[in-house]
Amino acid sequence: TSFYGLRRTGQETHYTILDVSNNATTEEIKKAYKKKASQYHPDKNYGNEKDAEEMFKSIANAYDVLKDAQERI
Repeated sequence: TSFYGLRRTGQETHYTILDVSNNATTEEIKKAYKKKASQYHPDKNYGNEKDAEEMFKSIANAYDVLKDAQERI
């Protein structure tokens, strides 16, 4: 499915959800997270709150994993 230009294929990785490369710096990951979280925040997506909430949770989860360089492997 697609939600506001982000295609959900079921094959996403934490990197693709945040739209960063596998060798992104912590600062690049943080910047991408803030951008995506703002874009998909349920309060900003009237009429699509349920889809936005699902995407927002995926974005938050991806950031939670990638923000720690030790977990990134």
